[in-house]
Amino acid sequence: MNYPITPAVRVLREKKAEFEPFVFDYVEKGGTRHSADVLGVDEHAVVKTLIFETNEKKPLIVLMHGDRQVSTKTLARLLGVKTVAPATPETANKLTGYLVGGTSPFGVRTKMPVYAERTIFELDKIYINGGKRGFLVALAPVILQNILAPVEVEVGIED
Repeated sequence: MNYPITPAVRVLREKKAEFEPFVFDYVEKGGTRHSADVLGVDEHAVVKTLIFETNEKKPLIVLMHGDRQVSTKTLARLLGVKTVAPATPETANKLTGYLVGGTSPFGVRTKMPVYAERTIFELDKIYINGGKRGFLVALAPVILQNILAPVEVEVGIED
């Protein structure tokens, strides 16, 4: 199967991580629901890579189930900061080197702390962006722990 060789794919290959690529037609504002429908998987197993900034403009990555939102209040409390808000698309693009809708937590341009919803690690397999719109990679959640060493958090709220 032909798939893009993105910085994320390079990192996964370099770390000898097993992954399965999925390429599909990207739909503007389709989000994780579209990805889940196309792949025929539960949206809960599609993991979003979200870029946030604290009130001090410190960027961070949050990995969240596709069918959940991030409670910014809970996250701010956990981090001991006043507020946490989503980065603007321009800022997210600059920090990661990826276009919004194609953001992968692997191979980002700027080193940032990574936080992951704890329950992601209870899944057998997750689908996460491979660094391009319309490109997901399926992998075992333990690979996130091995490569990204994320801090496990409980900040997810139902959509």
